[in-house]
Parts: sequence; C-alpha cells; structure tokens
Amino acid sequence: MFGAFDDDGLVGSARYHIMRQWWHGRSLPMAGVAGVKAAPERRGRGIGTVLMAALLSDIADRGFPLSVLFPTTGPLYRAYGWEIAGRRYEAVFPASALTAFAGSDLPDTATMATVPNVRRATPADGAAIVKVKGLVHERLLHCGPNTREPWMLHDWLDDEDHFAYLADDGFLSYRWSGDMEELHVEELIAASAGTARALWHILASNVAIARRVRACLPPDDPVMWLTREPVAELHQADAWMLRVVDAPAAIAGRGFPAGATMSLAIEISDRLRPSNSGRWSLEVSGGAGSLTRLGDARAEPSPTALSVGARGFAALYGGVPVPTLRLAGLAAGGDPSADDALTAAFCPAFTIDHY
Repeated sequence: MFGAFDDDGLVGSARYHIMRQWWHGRSLPMAGVAGVKAAPERRGRGIGTVLMAALLSDIADRGFPLSVLFPTTGPLYRAYGWEIAGRRYEAVFPASALTAFAGSDLPDTATMATVPNVRRATPADGAAIVKVKGLVHERLLHCGPNTREPWMLHDWLDDEDHFAYLADDGFLSYRWSGDMEELHVEELIAASAGTARALWHILASNVAIARRVRACLPPDDPVMWLTREPVAELHQADAWMLRVVDAPAAIAGRGFPAGATMSLAIEISDRLRPSNSGRWSLEVSGGAGSLTRLGDARAEPSPTALSVGARGFAALYGGVPVPTLRLAGLAAGGDPSADDALTAAFCPAFTIDHY
C-alpha cells in the first residue's frame, strides 16, 4: 500500500496484490495493481504519476517479472509501460438454457457419466481452491487468469451471500443479483467433462427463480457447446493491461505451445527499466522460452531485429499478433516473414482474467 502526501496530509493512494498469473499452463509471480486514486481536488497535479513510479520501482525491487491492472485511464499507465494484453468476457444467457444440455456425439461417454466429488467450499478452503485452480489452468493451458494467496480468499468465502463449490478438478463461485433475477457467476472452471457438467447442474437448480445467468467466462468455455440451444451472448466486460518488469524472467517463466520453434533477434527499448533494454536473442522450443542478451545494451539499434518498446513487448507477451503491433506503431523492423512464427509462439486463442 502506498500513500502520496503533502502538507495537508494524504492526497492519493495505490496498492498491489501478490498474485500468480498463468501463461499457457505455467505460472509466475505477478503484482496486481489496484486502487490508484487521488483526492478529487488534487487531480491533474501529477499524483498518479508519482504513485505509479513508486509502485513500479517497488514491484521491480521485489522481483516480480510481471504486473497487471485494469485501467481507469490509458495514458497514465501507458506512460509507465503497461499495455492492453487481454480482456475479461461475460456470457449472458437465459437460465432455462441450463435445463437441457447437448449430448455427446462420441460412442463412449463413460467419462462424462462419472459423478465427481463436489462440496460447498468454506473459509478454510483457501489453499485447496488455489491448488485446484492452478491444476485446471495448467491442464487446460490457460493464458491470463491469476491465482491469489490463500489467505486473501478467507473473507470472500465467509460471505453468506456468496456460493462456492469445490471439486477435485473444478471450482464454482456465484452470487444472486439484488433483484434475484440473475445469477452472477464469478468463476466456473473444470478440468474434466464430468466436473464441468456437475457445476453447471448446480447453477441449473436455481432456474425456478433466476431468469438469466451472467458469467465471467472466456469465449471458448465449454458451456457454449454444452447447452442444447446456442443462446449465449458474449460481451467484452473489461480490457486489462500488462507490464513486463523483468524481461528475461518473464520469458523464462512463461509457457509456450509445445510445437512452436523459433529464434530471432529482438530490440527492446524500456527507459523506465533499463535492464530490459537492448538487443536480445529470443528462443522458443519445447514449450519453453529464453531471452539472452546480444552484445552491449547501449549499442545502436539493429535493422535486422524486431524493435519494440515496453508497451509493444507487453502486448506481444500477452499474445497480440505481430502485424497488429506493427499497424499500431508498437513494433517495427526485423523480418516480416517471421511474424507468423512469432505470433504463433505468443498468441493464444483468448486471454482471460479472473481478477
């Protein structure tokens, strides 16, 4: 937690949470920035700038490779190297759709018939929930979601208006809207077909009251294929921004598609994190990546290397296609014929975040 002060006292504050973020089935430490604010009568006087400088410095000193935030304003965060790297989505559909699931077109549906062990989660289940969520994100090669420290979940689970269910390979969290017409699903993840159906059936038990379901889900969530009628409407709820704080550690900690193989030179310019700046060799193979410095970080830019700034590198890390970065002025140079390989290495189908 950080505070900005003048002679009259506290005029602004900000904080970040200790988290882990998942990238193609692997997780690494991430600082989740939140609550950046200034007193209304002091806005426009650089308080946010001072706070973001302090946060970035402390995040780096504590060894976080990545930082993520939901922006209330773009220019402030972009000035410090954060850039849009993913989105949070909501699926909205009639609750009645949960009363009829589509059947499988496979001859053997034994795995779907297996009844999983599902129970109500309690405030003592923080560590178990974090473990199960990590298992699901790892198995399904998710890109973008995060997990928090177990102690941070206690009060959230202790809320009598919050319904949470835990399985060996899945987790469900939801609430009712104020008018009791909507189920607000904060999270529903599962690593097996049986668990996915079991958790959706729990929600279906509320259809006598609920009219709609509003669920925080990625566009490729299996419910789009589970319900007999394809009635879900997908909405983009929020965009989130990423900052690569330690470039070599961020690449080393990230997962990549097992079949992706590439090697190229990349030039990073990061005035606020000089240790990220310079010419690097980016290598990806066997599901892992590395970033190795090439020569003097102060050397002249190379026309043969793909050139990106802090924002461009953050967007690339998050899976934004290289041609998009070029068109946005966030990448230049290098060999355009290598763009497809670089995009394939970094680009997931969707980036999501449960924040």
